[in-house]
Amino acid sequence: MRLSSMFVPTRKEDPADAEVVSHKLLVRGGYIRMLARGIYSFLPLGWKSVRKIEAVVREEMNRAGAQEVHLPAVQPATLWKESGRWTEYGPELLRFEDRKGADFCLGPTHEEVITDIVRGEIRSYKQLPMNLYQIQTKFRDEIRPRFGLMRGREFVMKDAYSFDAGLEAAEESYQKMYDAYDRICDRLGFEYRAVEADTGAIGGSQSHEFQVLADTGEDEIVSCPECGYAANMEKAKVGVEPSERPDEDREQLSTVQTPQVRTVDELSDFLDRRADEIVKTLIYRADETMVAVLLRGDHDANELKIATVLRDELGLEVGSLELATDSEIEEVTGAPVGFAGPVGLDIAIVGDAAVEAMSNFVVGANEADAHHVDVNYGRDFDVTVFADLREARAGDPCAVCGGTLEIHRGIEVGHVFLLGDKYSKSMEANYLDTNGKAQPLQMGCYGIGITRIIAAVVEQNHDEDGMIWPLPIAPYQVLLTVLHIDDEEVMGAAESIYEQLTEAGTEVLIDDRDVGFGSKFKDADLLGIPLRITLGRRGVQNGEVEMKWRDSDEQLEVPLDEIVDRSTAEIAERLEGGS
Repeated sequence: MRLSSMFVPTRKEDPADAEVVSHKLLVRGGYIRMLARGIYSFLPLGWKSVRKIEAVVREEMNRAGAQEVHLPAVQPATLWKESGRWTEYGPELLRFEDRKGADFCLGPTHEEVITDIVRGEIRSYKQLPMNLYQIQTKFRDEIRPRFGLMRGREFVMKDAYSFDAGLEAAEESYQKMYDAYDRICDRLGFEYRAVEADTGAIGGSQSHEFQVLADTGEDEIVSCPECGYAANMEKAKVGVEPSERPDEDREQLSTVQTPQVRTVDELSDFLDRRADEIVKTLIYRADETMVAVLLRGDHDANELKIATVLRDELGLEVGSLELATDSEIEEVTGAPVGFAGPVGLDIAIVGDAAVEAMSNFVVGANEADAHHVDVNYGRDFDVTVFADLREARAGDPCAVCGGTLEIHRGIEVGHVFLLGDKYSKSMEANYLDTNGKAQPLQMGCYGIGITRIIAAVVEQNHDEDGMIWPLPIAPYQVLLTVLHIDDEEVMGAAESIYEQLTEAGTEVLIDDRDVGFGSKFKDADLLGIPLRITLGRRGVQNGEVEMKWRDSDEQLEVPLDEIVDRSTAEIAERLEGGS
């Protein structure tokens, strides 16, 4: 392809609304253009990379035994009402009526549609397992679309759905998709982590996110370099250092006046006690039930963990979990905000595991301007259950091996869910087992954000001059930069190289524009094509061309008659190595 005739509208300035590198560079490089907030058009270079990513994903889905389908983007509300998600999904679901007044939505995902298809066709366990996938445009009406392709409203996604007879078989299908996602990320050259994650609005019993490591990532992920444990911040488990609490070391509880001292920092300064010697008492409303949550003063609550413990250990129905209002706190504790404590509380108390290892700590006294010091649980108050209730942080012990946890930022590019019978039961998608008895299908679903991968690639592969595309998904493999287009000898050499590389199966973009050298080199760096071959008058006269990989500072002078063999060999070597 010739750059002189290709639609590549590069820009010198960053777009005014761009916050992250990928958004800036993809717009400046002429890969994408915004149509409306969170909605982007893909221009020729951008769409070529999208199609290459699709090809990698398609190959790995087929290799894992999945079959490709194509499902409607517009979905009837009746299916979503069957599953219960018409009201549960929230405002991100774009709902509308057709001309006859029937309710529809623009699909953000396709669990309902695929379940409807399968329930009409699958009758027996002999037809299972089944895995169907598609690559299609989705729409989610994000309240705050931002970061370009990283959080858009319209996007291209690969979504796959597995159907199995029994949970054990479903777990095998889940592992196949997990392994396929590993291979996809490896082929795309990502530095990434597969992390335990919450199932969220999709539902199910377990899930993993595939997070590409990047400083600009929206998500915080926790990992242990010693054992490989990884989870997103919502699910990350924290270990606790064992600690003995001899009874003889316990001091007697006393009450001290702490006028207008409400926060942990203020209390720490006032009493000259470290934050990890203070226990804060948070009052939550779980639906209509008030509960107290105890955390060490230097720790932060993880509300997903708290809700899980309240459901599993206390048997509460937790449709919503919110911090109590000021008036509710005063009603429960008898004190204004900032002075709540567990001593004398008449509601269920759950404590973080780190609190269990503490003794002689400070808590609120449930009266204005007062705190208790030298408090000990079991003697001064009881705790219904201790559990991991806090957010992980760098340096915490790993709950699996005791190693030291690290915190990274990541961009979620894929998510796998073991759904179980969440959708099949509500939508009556059953099969007949070996005894002829009807059983709900066991399902899994598996999504990859194709267009989000574009952003993640750029976030992880760029420098101050522009993008650095990995070979497997670069729009072109070689950029042939011609410095003297008015020189017949130079253009003749360029055309010869172009033809030979093209015949060898190499994807070549030739920069034959009538612009200055500086503009050509700046655009070459901005566009990020992996290999640049530069032809100038002096070099061609000497029988040489310049060869430079975008990810390297090394510039090589290569004999003109060797450049085709040299470049094709190095491209093949890099593709073989996955870079």
